[in-house]
Amino acid sequence: MSILVSPDELRDKIYRGDKTIILASLWAPGEGESYNQFSSLHIPTAHYGDAASAFVGLPGSQVGRNPLPDPAKIQEWVDDWGLREDYEVVVYDEGRGLFAGRAWWTLRWAGVQNVRILDGGLAHWREKRLATLTGPGNLGMTSTVTVAPGSMPTATMEDVKAHDGLLLDTRTRNRFAGRRENLDLKAGHIPGAVNLPERLFHTEDMTTWRSKDEILEILAQHGVTKENVDGAIIYSGSGNHSSLAIAVLEYVGFTGLRHFVGGWSQWCADRSNPIERGDREHV
Repeated sequence: MSILVSPDELRDKIYRGDKTIILASLWAPGEGESYNQFSSLHIPTAHYGDAASAFVGLPGSQVGRNPLPDPAKIQEWVDDWGLREDYEVVVYDEGRGLFAGRAWWTLRWAGVQNVRILDGGLAHWREKRLATLTGPGNLGMTSTVTVAPGSMPTATMEDVKAHDGLLLDTRTRNRFAGRRENLDLKAGHIPGAVNLPERLFHTEDMTTWRSKDEILEILAQHGVTKENVDGAIIYSGSGNHSSLAIAVLEYVGFTGLRHFVGGWSQWCADRSNPIERGDREHV
């Protein structure tokens, strides 16, 4: 089964009453704004998920801007949504995919197996002129899912320091090269990393994914193969771009990546850690 689901496929699932639970992973500045965003417009039968609370933990210099969440907190959300082992979960966001990707990875890390991403999110859904609703969304059923943290491979900062294999940085080229940094304390990248910007995997609208053949060609151009990606470490600023990149790579059959969730935000907060600047886009 593909990680990706199209708007038309999801619409059919809704109308057939398939065993599908839809989660909106949304973020907006200001307390309560993401819920206001959801309640003003969402996909029919969807449940609200606060991307800043449900799929990340509390930030800090020792863990990064968007660290791993507390399993007990995820369990609360899982129970509220009513996730069930025999149901498929489809996640979406406003369209860019970063918060849907983070939701996908966090749920998989928490042991939820059958998770898919809506291609292009709400933006693509609306382009197709498919139905939307207002209001609080669906009520959850009784959940049968028990969170099992650690179900996706991760890497600590010590793992990164000891790593001598492929290290992928999925931020934009300017951030990787150290030419621009608006989010973290320092500009640059972890020494030895190769830049594989997550945005390369999207079409020009920056919402929908490219075809599998196009993605495979991009990976080949960067020297990324199924052989060297097994056991590789991947990161971004704080785990959002890299979560989506892991989903894209798994979509084309590349597995075994370890996620350094704290990413550059955690690495550069430690003054003793070395940094590099400049472009490096090929293994």
